[in-house]
Formats: sequence, structure tokens, C-alpha cells
Amino acid sequence: MCSAVAAAVSGAAPVRQPNLVNPVVAVVGATGAVGVEMVQCLEKRRFPLASLRLFASARSAGQTMPYAGRKIVIEELREDALAGIDIALFSAGSGISKRFGPLLAAQGTIVIDNSSAFRMHDDVPLVVPEINADALAGHRNIIANPNCAAILSITPLWPIHRVNPIRRLILSTYQAASGAGAAAMQELREATRAHLEDRQYQHTVLPHPYAFNVFSHNTKIDLATGYNEEETKVMQETRKIFNEPDLRITATCVRVPVLRAHCISVNFECERPIPAADVREIVSRAPGVKLVDDPEKNYFPMPKDASGADDLLVGRIRQDVSDPSGRSVSLFVAGDQLLKGAALNAVQIAEKLLQRA
Repeated sequence: MCSAVAAAVSGAAPVRQPNLVNPVVAVVGATGAVGVEMVQCLEKRRFPLASLRLFASARSAGQTMPYAGRKIVIEELREDALAGIDIALFSAGSGISKRFGPLLAAQGTIVIDNSSAFRMHDDVPLVVPEINADALAGHRNIIANPNCAAILSITPLWPIHRVNPIRRLILSTYQAASGAGAAAMQELREATRAHLEDRQYQHTVLPHPYAFNVFSHNTKIDLATGYNEEETKVMQETRKIFNEPDLRITATCVRVPVLRAHCISVNFECERPIPAADVREIVSRAPGVKLVDDPEKNYFPMPKDASGADDLLVGRIRQDVSDPSGRSVSLFVAGDQLLKGAALNAVQIAEKLLQRA
């Protein structure tokens, strides 16, 4: 743990206690794809805040964003502009989080960070509210929002795991442009238009042509393991959130030409035999999940239905016929990466903090 973060999450008392009754809330990275959704989630869910402050880079300072019928002026993110904030939702990249997160935490602000900066730190809770909200009890003013693919993959699995522990997990993700930000979404639009018009298009955001193409997730490959950074995050974070350090898990993450909403093919093996019908019943009652499983109509979770939806869509629930023990089941998930995969989960964490106050 770096020295700045260690100081922020040490046992030292902060200079002020955050107000968790009518908090001053800040969104850092407010103009990005996730930041915009954070602001909208706060408004849609009527989060009980005293005031909302929005921060972005100098080039966005002075612009306004709508919130609850009024316009809020965007401020430049500077160290001298961060006083008096009770809860800060960060979605501005790990570099910004590492620089400003510990400073805010040390002055008594609770930081809910959407980057990978603090996720695997032992003293930082990594939280999906439907799974491990109790982990918030040990926070030291920095709370990590998990990787989007991890959240979407494991939220429907937690209630199954509680009934019949999952011992092995195989994930294949189909990740939308939204996971790479607004610029990647725009590149997909422009590349698709150029392809349909038979024009050349030079991609600059992602490493390969995006329109009508599928490629390995655009994070660095670890040459020793063969896994890319996204796959490693999903595996490590799942173990931490489930508190199952020995969980056998493998992941394959790819980009697909979809604007928003990731999909995940999930295959899991339980400790004991479990019928697909039992899994379907458990999933139908799971919080934050909607069962979409109609074999007769061949209608299952799709990005077009998941985009803009708070709930994760789960279907294609079927016995894995390759496992004669009856312990393995396959299913398919579609979920909005910008919502439950990022902004919504962060706001739900903040809601849990207020409930616990």
C-alpha cells in the first residue's frame, strides 16, 4: 500500500466526521460516461443530499449539468476546492483516485472509488451491496467499487453460493464499448457508420477496428499467465468479495461491438448436485436480478433490454451436460455496465452508508 493511502486508511482519527444524514455529495469525473450516470442515479433515486458538487478537468470547469430541475456548475478538480464534502463518488481513473482519494479520506470525506486504485488493498472494502454490505463496517473512509464485469457476473451467483457453495467458476464476458468510456462509444458509432458507408476509418481509442469485430479485452496481457488485466481483476475481485480466497475461477474477457450493457456466459460448479430448476427458483428471488428465461420463445437476456435497466437480466439457465455429477449449471447474464456495473453500485453503497449511520 502506498504511503499516502496507508495514511488515509490508518487508524488515525480524521479531522471531521462526515454528515450522513444530509450529506454534501461530490461526483469526481462528472462529465465522463460513468460520472453522468452517477448524477442521474442520485436524482432518480432521490438520494437525500444537502447539496451536490461536480468536479472535472479544467477544460470542463464552468460548464453546467442538470440535476433535480436546476443547473450545477462544474468545478475544476483542485486540492484547495475539496473542503466540506461528506461523500465523494470517484470515476476519473486510478491516477486521479490515487492523488485525491487519500487527501479527501484524511480530511473526513468517505470516498467511493470506481477505479482499480484501491480494490485489492486489504484495508479497503470491495463492496457489492447485495453480497457483502457488512464489509462497510470496517471502512476507513475509502470504499472500492468493483470491476464492472465482476459485479455483473457474481451478483446473481451470491444467493446460489449461500445455498450450495460454488467451488469452480468459468466466465466468458462480452463487454460493450461503455466499459472503455464515452470516447470508445463514440468510436464505435463512427466506425460503424464508416463501415456501412464503405469508408475508411482510423481507430484511435481501441487497439483494433471495432465495427463488426470482436477482440480480446484491450488491457495488457500478463505474459507469464496469459491472462489480461481485466480477466485478472475479475478473478481476484470475485475471491475477495465472496471471501473465498481459494475459489477456482477462470475468465475470458472480450470486446464486442455493442454500445452499452455487458453480457457474461457463466458456468459454475457447486459443492453438491443442484438442479437447474433450483437455480432458476433462486435467481427469480434474487435482489437486483430479473429472470428472463423463455426457452419456448428463445428469449433470453440481451443488451437491448439491459441497457438503461437497474436490474441484471439472467436466463439460459440449464444443466451442464458435460458434468455427470449434476453439480454444474450454465446461465447467461446481461447488465448495464454504466449502471449496476459502475454508477448504480456506487450510489447503492452510499445509500447503505446512510442506512447504517
